[in-house]
Amino acid sequence: MGYWDDPSNLVSGLQNTNPWGNYTILDAVSKDLLPWVDTHWYQYPPMNPLWYGLLGFTITITGVLSLLGNLVVIWVFMNTKSLRSPANLLVVNLALSDFLMMFTMFPPMVYNCYMGTWAFSGFFCELYGFFGSLFGCISIWTMMCITLDRYNVIVRGVSAEPLSTKGSVLRLLFVWAVSLIWTILPFLGWNKYVAEGNLTACGTDYLSDKFSDKLYLYIYGFWVYYTPLIGNIYCYTFIVKAVAEHEKQMREQAKKMGVKSLRNEEAQKTSAECRLAKVALTTVSLWFMAWTPYMVINFTGMINKDKINPLFTIWGSLFAKANAVYNPIVYAISHPKYRAALEKKLPCLSCASESDSDSSSAASVATVTEKSESA
Repeated sequence: MGYWDDPSNLVSGLQNTNPWGNYTILDAVSKDLLPWVDTHWYQYPPMNPLWYGLLGFTITITGVLSLLGNLVVIWVFMNTKSLRSPANLLVVNLALSDFLMMFTMFPPMVYNCYMGTWAFSGFFCELYGFFGSLFGCISIWTMMCITLDRYNVIVRGVSAEPLSTKGSVLRLLFVWAVSLIWTILPFLGWNKYVAEGNLTACGTDYLSDKFSDKLYLYIYGFWVYYTPLIGNIYCYTFIVKAVAEHEKQMREQAKKMGVKSLRNEEAQKTSAECRLAKVALTTVSLWFMAWTPYMVINFTGMINKDKINPLFTIWGSLFAKANAVYNPIVYAISHPKYRAALEKKLPCLSCASESDSDSSSAASVATVTEKSESA
């Protein structure tokens, strides 16, 4: 006898909401929520409670780390005068959107994992999907703005127009406005927000057979995933090339001057272009790992929904939310001046070291950052 064949293992007070009569993952769902649940999920039996426990534990750890990490980033940047620059407004906005995403996503998801089903109303499900989509889109495009600013300063150099406070604010207004427009459209009838198959989260309806609903996801997916991905890869490719060329010129200059290097011995231990290449690769890789599973789930649901099951849908939304933990590390802790401010204000969280300040990559990035900030 299987686990779910024994009636004693079913949720206490379970009422069968399946019109076909057999027990499914939807049996613990309130009948009021059924309009927000696709009929595709009726064919799957209830999931083992261990999966809900594992998911709840993981999202709790992720949520706590994200909230604390992004709060620290916002607090340090806003309370350090030397960090109040146009470029760093983008970093603060990234931390804010990540904080808001996890603040609205993680508590309800933990409670749903505890209950083993979606425990709120259908309208709250729509709000949940809306907030996740909104803050996710804002975070992605804020990252793109940060990348474009680094590209502008490092690759274009002195010929580039420096980022002003007005320019930074206009970029952020554009990101928030466009993200808000895209994520409000499901409320107006173009696609909709529905419950995921695991019944712990909600998102856009990728199982709908309507052409208009699929068209929304194809266009939105291109805007929020493929365009930033291609843009990040393009920009970081030229950033690494620019730094490599700069290092080459410094070596040639040192050779002409008859010295071994223009940097001290400690700085020579690590190649600047190599370190920056690793940072760029890490940035793009983490972004790719965070959002690709959710994109794969959405497109698989539109193309071949038979391959989608409740367990498969769990990890897509979880990986996307985990991106809110990566961002404070990639975009803030790697910032030389932020590390110095963190060491001063919160020494227990500081990751700065003497070798960091002496390393060639830190020196190169710090120079670029100072140019951007002073502009």
